[in-house]
Amino acid sequence: MTYCVGIKLDAGLVFLSDSRTNAGLDQISTYRKMMVYEKTGDRFMVLLSAGNLSISQSVREILQVEKLDNGDDEPITIWNATSMFDAARVLGSAVRRVYDQDGPSLKQAGVDFNASMILGGQIKGEAMRLFLVYSAGNFIEATRETCYFQVGESKYGKPVLDRMITPHTALDEAAKCALVSMDSTLKSNLSVGLPLDLLVYEAGTFQSQQMVCIDERNPYFAMIRSTWGQRLRQVFESIEDPQWDGSAAEHPLCVPSDRYEPMRKITHPGEKII
Repeated sequence: MTYCVGIKLDAGLVFLSDSRTNAGLDQISTYRKMMVYEKTGDRFMVLLSAGNLSISQSVREILQVEKLDNGDDEPITIWNATSMFDAARVLGSAVRRVYDQDGPSLKQAGVDFNASMILGGQIKGEAMRLFLVYSAGNFIEATRETCYFQVGESKYGKPVLDRMITPHTALDEAAKCALVSMDSTLKSNLSVGLPLDLLVYEAGTFQSQQMVCIDERNPYFAMIRSTWGQRLRQVFESIEDPQWDGSAAEHPLCVPSDRYEPMRKITHPGEKII
């Protein structure tokens, strides 16, 4: 399993991925889940992948040369697509090609065709775009209402993203938020692990030098992990405890509901509460 997140903001894009794969507790390996495609001044794209590693690797290999029929014009590839939508179509075609090649054999072996990917970036002439591509090769696009996508073990890192990320969030704040989201996932799930790959892309630049591989010795991520845990504890302890004895409280717990009756107890075998 893995955890990847892509965030689309007014100011740019943020991508973060872990690198752990496992086929059981005693078969844990490290493989990068992030690929960067850059043609300076023309296009910049990032691909994040989760799911079956053999499928993801095959898709990434085929993506380099995959072509979509374009009638009498030159076939569409990720290197000549005039829109990120077309680039996402090429990725979807690569996924379907791998399914056609390997799907029947995987099914015969009892293995699901499991792969999900995030593709984001910018092609000259249009704004940044971010897509979530499913195992069937179909995809959806990020909007201002839903400006980030996750693949893999998403549930642990989602709450902080939901509370903090908006289209107006600054790039550095979003990168920090993504790292906190990753820390929450690392804390709760052993199938996600270091090192991490973090990339920040500034809108309109068609290149990025803000890339870093984060391992267990990275001082900034170590600070994030320590500080986030400490501050969560401080906030938790600052919330008043529930009062059960009816004593005065600023935020009383034991108040009657306007709609529902109190819970009833069953006190003998013949009693019914329905």
